[in-house]
Amino acid sequence: MLEVSGLRKAFEGNEILKGVDLSISKGDVLTVLGPSGGGKTTLLRCLNYLEQADAGTMVFQGKRMDMPTLSRKEIAAYRRHTAFVFQSFNLFANKTALRNVMEGLIVARKMPRAEAEERAEAALERVGLRDKKDAYPSQLSGGQQQRVAIARAVAGEPDVIFFDEPTSALDPELIGGVLDVIQHLAEDGMTMIVVTHEINFARHVSTKVLFMDEGRALACMPAGPFFEEQKLERIQTFLRSLDRKDE
Repeated sequence: MLEVSGLRKAFEGNEILKGVDLSISKGDVLTVLGPSGGGKTTLLRCLNYLEQADAGTMVFQGKRMDMPTLSRKEIAAYRRHTAFVFQSFNLFANKTALRNVMEGLIVARKMPRAEAEERAEAALERVGLRDKKDAYPSQLSGGQQQRVAIARAVAGEPDVIFFDEPTSALDPELIGGVLDVIQHLAEDGMTMIVVTHEINFARHVSTKVLFMDEGRALACMPAGPFFEEQKLERIQTFLRSLDRKDE
């Protein structure tokens, strides 16, 4: 479904991504692991054109694109097939959960209001929050707000969802509910790329793992061999450090 080659991105002369390659198929859950500052979030933002890459090619559903030269019209067409879930929810404070989910359907996709409301309610049901559809963000926990953000992503029926550390802004006791929702999406066959530090989640949900360090992809491989047969000492050291934190 999605293949990227030679992705590069620099800010003010500081190269953050140094020629990253990756590929996913329909139904894959690719988790992106690696130390802080390794380029994971920048990678995700480039994949959804929140940042425009300096170099690289993308093949999406058979169509080849030169990432630095894509026009606004082409970017908009591509984004109709994707969704992005941010660390910090990015909900409208003055709109209910239902209206937050509906907004993109009405404004960006020009969907009739009745159809948008029906789809938004179904998406909230999918994340276990239909009973909170009339609540405002201030009336919801952080975990519930993130689940509304996931419902907003799901409502657009994207081909792939990008998650940028979806639990990093949550208190520990709220993380499980959000990860459960993502796991259910995976079980339903949703294609996802997830930047995360939740190693147990990555072990159980990933079909593939991309390991980023200092702007480079040190590995992009099926999850089983990545965790069970890992040969690279750098990755072994990283995984041991996370395992110690979970003890």
